[in-house]
Amino acid sequence: MRRVWYFIREAIISIRTHRTGTLIGILTTAFTLTSFGVFLLLYHNVNNLLDRIQHNIQIIVYPKEGLEPAKLDEMKQFLKSNQIVESLIFISKQQALEDFKKQFPNEIHLLEGLPDNPFPSSFILTLTSSTPSTDVTAHLMNRLHDHQDIERVKYNRDWIERLTLIVTYLQWGALIIGGILATASMAIIANTVQLAFYTRQEEMEILRLIGATRLFISIPYLIEGALLGALGGGLAIGFLRSGFAVFKHRIESLSVIGGFSSAFEFFPVPFSLTLLVGGIVLGCMGTLATMLGWMKLR
Repeated sequence: MRRVWYFIREAIISIRTHRTGTLIGILTTAFTLTSFGVFLLLYHNVNNLLDRIQHNIQIIVYPKEGLEPAKLDEMKQFLKSNQIVESLIFISKQQALEDFKKQFPNEIHLLEGLPDNPFPSSFILTLTSSTPSTDVTAHLMNRLHDHQDIERVKYNRDWIERLTLIVTYLQWGALIIGGILATASMAIIANTVQLAFYTRQEEMEILRLIGATRLFISIPYLIEGALLGALGGGLAIGFLRSGFAVFKHRIESLSVIGGFSSAFEFFPVPFSLTLLVGGIVLGCMGTLATMLGWMKLR
C-alpha cells in the first residue's frame, strides 16, 4: 500500500510542477475526444433517427376514382394479405377534406369555388417494424403498380437510402478524424510527460543505481499520463453534454423535424464511460511512447 501511495504522490507532484504542460495535455485530450465525440454523437443520433423513420415507413395507395364499395373491400383484403404490411388505414374523400381543414385552417379559402371535393380517397399502409429488404419492398411496389384498380402509389424511399449513406460516411469520418486527433493528443501528452523526465533525470538515475527497476521508475509517469487523459476525457464529456443540451433545445424550439426530435439523445452512460476510458488510454499510450524512448537510451 505504501508503494502505491508513493506512485500516486510522485505523479501528483509531477503534475503540479509542470502546470502549463499539464494544462496543454488536458486541453488537447479534451479537444481530441470532443471532436471525435461530435462525430460519434452525430452518428448515434442520425442512426436513431433513421431507425425511427424506418419503423414509420408508410406507402400511400390511391384507388381509382369512383370505385364501388365492393371493389374497395377487395383492394383492402389484397393490401392486408402482404406479409410486410403491419397495419392499414382507409381515408375517404370526405375524411381527407376534413383533415385538410384541421391541418391548414388558413388555407381553406383555396377550396372556394371548386365544384367537387378535390381530395382522393387513399389507403395508408404501415410496414412492419422490422425494416423489410429492398427486394421485398420492390416486389410489393410492383404488385401495387400492376393492380388494375390502383391509380397511383406514393412511396418516398430514396431519401431514406441517402440518409443510410450519410450514416456510413459518418462512420468512416469518425474513424479517420478520430485517428488523426488521437495521434496528435498522444504526441502532446508524450511531450508533457517528457518534460517531467528531463527535470527529474538525476532522481531517476539515483533510483536506477540503487536497484530500482525500469517499471518501478516508470509507473508514476504512467499514472500521470492516465490522470491527464482522464481529466481530458471528463472535460470532453462535459463539453459534449453542454453542447448537446443547447442543440436539442434549439431543435425543439424550431420544430424543424416535427415529432422526430425525440429521437435525439445523448450517449448512454456506458458509452460516456468509454470516452473517459479512451482518454486514459490516450494518456497511457503517450506516456509509453516517452518511456520506450528513454529506455532505449539506457
